[in-house]
Order: sequence, then C-alpha cells, then structure tokens
Amino acid sequence: MNARFRLAISVGILFLLMTGPFVITALLIWAGAQEAERELLVRLVAPHLSLGAMMTAFGFLLGLLVIRYLFREYVQGLLRMVENLRLMLSANRNFRVTPEGPPEVRLLAAATNDLAQQRDGLMDDVDAQIAAAKSSVEEEKNRLAALMSELAQAVVVCNLDGRILLYNSRARLQFRALARGSTAVAGGALIGLGRSIFSILERSQIDHALDVVRQRLHKGAATAIANFITAARGGQLLRVQLVPVLTTDQEPHQRGMSGYVLTVENITRSLEQESRRDQVLQSLTDGTRGSLANIRVAVGNLMDYPDIEPEIRERFVGIISDEVVRMSQRLDQTMSEFADSLKTRWPLEDVQGMDIITAAQRRIEEELKLSTKSEESDEDIWLRAESFSLVFSICFLAARLVDHYRIRELRFRLLPCGKLAYLDLIWAGQTMSSEAFYTWETDPMRFGKESSPLSLRDVIDRHGGEIWYEREKAAQRAFFRFVLPVVLPENVTPQETLDELSVRPEYYDFDLFHFRDRSIDLDRPLTDLTYTVFDTETTGLEPAAGDEIIQIGALRIVNGRLLRHENFEQLVDPQRFLRPEGIRIHGITDDMVRGQPQIDVVLPAFHEFCNDTVLVAHNAAFDMRFLQLKEEATGVVFSQPVLDTLLLSGVLHANQESHQLDHIAERLGVTIEGRHNAVSDACATGEVFLKMLPLLAQRGIVTLRQALEASEKSYFARVKY
Repeated sequence: MNARFRLAISVGILFLLMTGPFVITALLIWAGAQEAERELLVRLVAPHLSLGAMMTAFGFLLGLLVIRYLFREYVQGLLRMVENLRLMLSANRNFRVTPEGPPEVRLLAAATNDLAQQRDGLMDDVDAQIAAAKSSVEEEKNRLAALMSELAQAVVVCNLDGRILLYNSRARLQFRALARGSTAVAGGALIGLGRSIFSILERSQIDHALDVVRQRLHKGAATAIANFITAARGGQLLRVQLVPVLTTDQEPHQRGMSGYVLTVENITRSLEQESRRDQVLQSLTDGTRGSLANIRVAVGNLMDYPDIEPEIRERFVGIISDEVVRMSQRLDQTMSEFADSLKTRWPLEDVQGMDIITAAQRRIEEELKLSTKSEESDEDIWLRAESFSLVFSICFLAARLVDHYRIRELRFRLLPCGKLAYLDLIWAGQTMSSEAFYTWETDPMRFGKESSPLSLRDVIDRHGGEIWYEREKAAQRAFFRFVLPVVLPENVTPQETLDELSVRPEYYDFDLFHFRDRSIDLDRPLTDLTYTVFDTETTGLEPAAGDEIIQIGALRIVNGRLLRHENFEQLVDPQRFLRPEGIRIHGITDDMVRGQPQIDVVLPAFHEFCNDTVLVAHNAAFDMRFLQLKEEATGVVFSQPVLDTLLLSGVLHANQESHQLDHIAERLGVTIEGRHNAVSDACATGEVFLKMLPLLAQRGIVTLRQALEASEKSYFARVKY
C-alpha cells in the first residue's frame, strides 16, 4: 500500500474518532427523547454548538499535526532508510545512513551503519582472496592485451553472429582511416565492441570463408583457415584471413566454432603501385615504339641515299641522337619508378579443389534447386585461387544454364594436367553457340540477389587461367572447362589432423561468444541490451524558441561495461552567437564552435554511432526534444527506445528530495569529472545507469518493457519541452 494512501486513511480515522462518538451519542439521545425534551435539548445545546465545533476542529487540527509529524519522522524516515539500505547493499557499499529523526530511528540508523561496517570488512576479506586467485589470470589477460596492442596487423575477434568481441589498436586505426561520410565525424563508428563486423566486411564473403573452414574441420585438416579479398567503404581493398575459435567441450573431431579471428591487411596501396607500374611500362612501350620508328626512318634514309647532302645527313644524325637521348631518359625514369613499385599480383591462396566444388554445389542446390553430382575428381588437387570469386563464377554459369536451357542436372569434374587443373561443369541437353558463351563471358556476373562488377573473363584473367566451351558429341553432353594453376601444399601434410590442435593455448573466454544477434526486443533483460548513453550541451534551455545544440557526447555500454574509449564527441556550429550565461556553465565559447560541422552533418554520424542500441540520458526529454526538432531538416529519426535516469531515480528513490544528476551520483558513489561537458556527463550518466540495474532488479523491473512502463508512471514523466 502506498505511504501517502496510508496517510490519507489515518487522517480519515482521526476525523471519525474526533466526531464519531459525539455524533452517535447525540443521535441516540435524540432518538430516545420526547418532543418536549427535544425542544429543551435544542434550547440548551444550540447556543454552544459553535464552541463545540471550534473545539472539535482544534482537536482535529492538533491530531493532524501529530499524525503528520509521526508520518514524516517514522514512516517516511524509515522508507528513506530502506532506500539507503538498498543503496548500500547493491549500488554503493560506502554509503552510510545519516542518523536523523526521533531517537528510535537514530538508534536503528547507527545499528545499520555498524552492520554495514562489519559487512564491508567481510567483503574486503573475500575480495582480497578473489583478487589473489585471479592475479595469475589477470596477468595473462594483460599480457595478451599488451601483445595484441603491439601487433602490426589489425586483429578482430568475432562471435558467430559477427559481433566484435575484441580488437587491437591497429584495427581501430585502420578502420578509422577507412571511414567515409558520416562515419568520419567524431572519430568514426566503424568498429566497436558488440558492433557487427558486417558493417565493415561483406557478409557473403565471411559466410563463404566460414563454409570453407567448416569443410576443412570436418575433414580433420590442421590448417582450418580461409582467406579472401574484399572491398571496404571508400573502395579500399582488404586482404582478410579467418581463423576459427574452436569449442573445447567436445571431442577433437567433433568440435565446432564459437567464433573466429580475423587478421586484416589493407592492400590497396600495393595494388595501386602495381597499376602504376603497368602504366609506366605501357608508357615506356608506346614511347619506345615511336622513337624506334623515327630512328628506323632516319637510318633508312641514310642507307638509301649515301650521297645525301651534309646538312641533310647531319639533320638525320641529329634525329637519331635526339631519339636515343629521349629513349635513355624515358628508360631511366621508368626504371626509377619501377624500382619503387611492388611486384604484386592479385593475392591468390592455396585452396583444395574439392572445397571449391563442394561450396559451389551447396549454393547451387540451395538457391537454384538444381541437382549436382561429382565425377572423375582428384581430391588431392590444390588450386591457386581466390575461392569466393571462383565459386561465384561457377554459380553464375549454373544460373545462366538454368535460365536459358532449363538443365536438370549439373555435374562437376576435376582432373590434373601437368601444372594445370581442369575443372569442368558438365550438362546434358541443348548445346549453345560460341556467340552466346562470349556474351556470358563478358557480362557482369549476377547470382540470386548478389551481383559483382567483375565479368567471368575478369575472374579468369585474375587467376592467370583460361575457360572454354566444349561438346562431347558421343555422350550428347557439353561442358565449360576452367583451366587453373595447380600448387603443391607444402605446409599441409596428410598425417596432420585436428588432434594436434588440442595443445593450442586458450586465450579467449568472453561472455559475448554466446550472444545471438537480435533486434531491440522490449522483453529482453536490461542486462542483455547494448546502450548508447549521451548528453548534449546547448545554447539555452528552450529548444522550441530557437536554442541549438553545440556539443554531443556519447559512450556505449556493451555486456554491462561502459566503454570509455568508444566514445562520440563533437562540437557543433549553431550558426548563432552563444549566450554569456551559458558560456559560464559549459565553458564552450564562440571561437570553439566556429568552423565546426553543422548539425546536418553531426546528427547522421551520431545516428550511426548509436544504431541498434537503446538510448540512455539524464532528463532525456530535454535532449530528445532537440533531436526531434531537427528530424525534418536532417532526415534523421531516432526511433529506438529511450531510458531516462531521472525517471528511473524517481522510481527507485521516490522518497529522496532531489533527483538531479549530481545528487543521484553522490547517492550511488559516482564521481563526475568535468561537469557540463557532454562526454563527462554522459560518462557519469552511464555509471549511474549501471548502478541502477541491480536496484531495478530488486523491484522486479528486469526487462526493457518493465523499465519503460515504470518510467511512464513517474511524476517527472509529465515534464514537456
């Protein structure tokens, strides 16, 4: 029962006690009296009714004051003590109850503080023992973190849903350099714990690499890795190696993957240098051809006309000399540029030929519903190939055959031929013309919903191979033949199996390995969600009257951790002068915001930073009003759920006098550094929110829906801006 409701009941009972006996007694006397007695009673009592009413009202008022005092000192005081005890138990163990109120409550507060002090001593002992037991583990973790931070390669660890569990400094710098558009504002939002790797790398290529790894694990190969090339935002080319993180709760040959490790290398520059080298060589060829033609003409004239005049002879000799000098200079320049370029080709990897066929068969059967079979295949053939583009090419040809010739079955054949291998796609039925095959060979490839700017010829040339179309007249069949280079896998020996991997050291043990990608579900536990805690600094307190945002600061909460290093901090040019009274509060001056990005640039970047997360702010109605007023101008809509620590504080501590951020932080033992700075306030709000989660759970508020419903019932939810 609500305390205020109990107070109202107490006041009602007091009123009845003050007036009830008098009224009942009067009614009983009146009912038993005769008519003459009633007249006499009225004459005697009537003159004194006003005095009686006044004495009754005075007694009622005195009783009301007593009840109010007792309610404030005992009921509300004990309720405040209950809230403080919950703070000590769950959020801030250093908090102590202030002895105040009547003597009995003071004694209870002192006894509570004594118990809390004893509890802290026991907890300190337990913490010391836990710290000693974890010291070796922490040492290993710190050693791993130091090693990861010093690696020259970008390393990213993901779970099977593609959520990022770990990344090193090199990865953060590399992906920040790739940021384009809105992600380039405030440090970029391409990479972060709990974010999806698919916002950086193509999902289809990672899925294909995972299929290759699963096939190799199934076969018991020790080198269960996959490599591929992909294009990132801005057209940068990345070379990626995928290594599985294996589960340890099964037999070696039955172990699956709980995630994977990606090592990423930007190869754009090396490929650009190769392209530049080719251009230089082409320029050298074209220029040399012209110079040789001029020399050939001059020498021919000298030989055909031995008696030519000395002036003309000297002119031809001068032409020869000039062209030789030109060729020499061109050659020197070319050699200089060639020496600075890298002799790299498109990176190809060692791939087992049957893995290519198996991956292609799976995709064709799933998406085209076409039956496939293998025949006359040598399983020991290894190809030098880029598996994703090669499998995509095979699927593209299969789709064309189904669309144009309605084939019912596709067969695969893999045969060795010296240093080459023949990979054949065989079908029975109608034959095709050479003109049709030439068109297929040069068209951009498409398979299902996926498309590629490359043509079949581009893929073949990239592999240094060939493709042609043949018919088997006797068998009434036709086939496409891929001619591909063969490699001998020097680093894989038949006797190596998965058993040897059992001694691999175990470095990772993250809770996020068990996370599964789900949209924001209102019935998910609060502890499972990802949050963006944000704050804004503005020119004033009236968003509808023209005040503007001048700073946005935000941090993310992932898996119950406030990620201070994954922050968004950006000043905004409001296109107006700042008020002096505002400058004294937030310390941001006109000179600091002039030349900064405007709100139409910053809001899309902030929207991408907090995408797929729940927003958290203190007095969120104020900040959200500024964002909502910019929806029409920027086209950016923040539609995700919003939690407000002001409202949650009203739910948790309804009997406390203040719910300002400073006072909430003090109650919960949170220190605010740099008040009225957007990032600092967001950081404090995030710590306050994390402290509130166990307190909400004690009240049975464990899901996002329950937190939103409880917030809506708070008194402060009525405030509008």
